[in-house]
Amino acid sequence: MPEFEYRLNLEPELPDDIKKVAIEQGECEETRKQTIDEFRNYILEHNGCQPHRTDDEYLQRFLRARYWNIPHSYKLICNYYKFRDQNKNFFEKVRPLDLTYIASKDIVHVTPYRDQCGRRIMIYRFGLWKPSEVSTDDIFRASVCLLEMGGMEPITQVVGGIGIFDLKGFSLNHILHLSPGVASKMIALMVTSMFTRVASIHIVNQNFVFNAALKIFQPFMDAKMREHLFIHGSDMASLHKHINPDCLPKRYGGTLDDFSSTAWLEAIKDDKQIQQELEKQGYVM
Repeated sequence: MPEFEYRLNLEPELPDDIKKVAIEQGECEETRKQTIDEFRNYILEHNGCQPHRTDDEYLQRFLRARYWNIPHSYKLICNYYKFRDQNKNFFEKVRPLDLTYIASKDIVHVTPYRDQCGRRIMIYRFGLWKPSEVSTDDIFRASVCLLEMGGMEPITQVVGGIGIFDLKGFSLNHILHLSPGVASKMIALMVTSMFTRVASIHIVNQNFVFNAALKIFQPFMDAKMREHLFIHGSDMASLHKHINPDCLPKRYGGTLDDFSSTAWLEAIKDDKQIQQELEKQGYVM
């Protein structure tokens, strides 16, 4: 059974199994500092974006997300700042603790345990979403905040995370709020513009409405994105081929009980280190 933890693990020293994955991805202890310096100089030379931070720890997030490939990491950091600039209301003057009400409605949250590969699991239960009570912008604010928090964890920087989109109860009313603009922003969040790498997205409990939603998203998805999208319906055995049932709640055929969906944000209140890290990213504590 995985360990439950409602606090971010900011320990810089990677566990041995994760360290092995990092090495396979191109991370090298002997050349880490040199590569970060080269990345910093690359950013200055190309002038495609102006990061608000260029410290080693911050730049390492982007390098790990793109397997220490400097040009690819540069493209990611440019995409990230372009997304920030185009969606300032998702980042500026946002108070993470004010987003607790979304978590309390169980619309979007992160499990307090990891899957068999050490990845965080972000779960969206869109059928529970009432657009009259929770705006799409607030869902984006909560998603961005959770991804920013995940990106602070060295383990998550290496192995990334996975998403489960539970569409039980998803209706035509929800479709009315999924414009192409919303779809492009969601793809940017999950694939192209955040330093928390999302390894795969799993659709469960979808109904006929899903086909209409998929048509909205498809223009923004390339072949590589489609390879990381898995549609399971109500077949949890299919989901278990990707995520061990010992790492899933019972509603998805797993062995684990439900967990607090607000504990993550509530834990921030007492964690000065996390507060400081979030403030560095522009959040108001």
